[in-house]
Amino acid sequence: MKNVIFLSLLCCVIGLTSYAQTQPDSVLPVRGFCIGAPSPSGLNEFIKFIDQELAPRQVNTLILRVDYNYKYESHPELRNENCLSKADIKKVVAVCKKNHIRLIPQFNLLGHQSWAGEVFGLLTRYPQFDETPWVKMPEKYAWPNPDGLYCKSYCPLAPGLHKVVFDIMDELCDVFETTAFHAGMDEVFYIGEEKCPRCGGRDKAELYAGEVATLRNHLADKGRQLWIWGDRLLDGKTTGLGMWEASMNNTYRAIDLIPKDVMICDWHYDRPEKTPVYFAIKGLNVITCPWRKPEFAQQQVKDMIAFRNNATPEMKDRYQGMMQTVWSNAESFMDEYYGRKTPKDTLESASRCFRVMYKDIDVAINK
Repeated sequence: MKNVIFLSLLCCVIGLTSYAQTQPDSVLPVRGFCIGAPSPSGLNEFIKFIDQELAPRQVNTLILRVDYNYKYESHPELRNENCLSKADIKKVVAVCKKNHIRLIPQFNLLGHQSWAGEVFGLLTRYPQFDETPWVKMPEKYAWPNPDGLYCKSYCPLAPGLHKVVFDIMDELCDVFETTAFHAGMDEVFYIGEEKCPRCGGRDKAELYAGEVATLRNHLADKGRQLWIWGDRLLDGKTTGLGMWEASMNNTYRAIDLIPKDVMICDWHYDRPEKTPVYFAIKGLNVITCPWRKPEFAQQQVKDMIAFRNNATPEMKDRYQGMMQTVWSNAESFMDEYYGRKTPKDTLESASRCFRVMYKDIDVAINK
């Protein structure tokens, strides 16, 4: 009888060990999806998408790019006209809780304070925060242009700036009931400009790192984590990655200056670059982020799993996983996803990339 009991217990232990080894979180701790927030009219379908498409694929992290599409109570002057209410967000919170999905809001900070010919709410309402007030928005935007204008930035040293920024961060984190906040901080072309009376002539890497640390420290005081895109921390010239997926204005040295608990979202859309290794070696946790090219996403999934499997114990958990990025609002993506709209390139689209990448992740998790 004792032998029978022993063998039964041994089988249970072996079974539990095998089960633990194949848990999704042990293969890819973060299985993410990042998209622009829906409008109120598209909210219900988006909630259905979370429930019926994200959850069955074992997506466990959803980053919702909110920006000005929320009825802020702390700063109502920053609201877009047609934006989500607190009750709307609580519906998203509920479906994410039900499906054990970590919900993280994003509000673009530092860079991306404008797009094409439009200046967004922060600099419209608080023009004194503008890093380059002398650069006027063109009637017809074109790139390149004499002003080097891609997107406006705020000056990280502007008096009063962080009071507004912290209010927005806190309000979003509270309504999302979250322990993380995504600040964007990608594609920052304007920083430390000579004509800026506050930060002109200062070291651009130190300015960038200082803003990362300022945002991180505010969040950390409330038990929250900062997430950012990783492009400004890569040397665009030495690597050949260029000015979009990396930095050509010397912010890349900030990688050695920022706090090590910042989560790096490492996006590369035209090649499956191996840069997660660089971030991990620097002591940072990293997520690989594809967009529209399924074959690259497939390679990036293989790479991320290989990085984790072949890393030292100290390095392994710095390779955190994968996140599909979608650079449209939720309605446009769902139109494409559900076949109501045909993408310009049927082979290269965010919806196809999402399907293909998560099919490969499912195989990796369940093999």
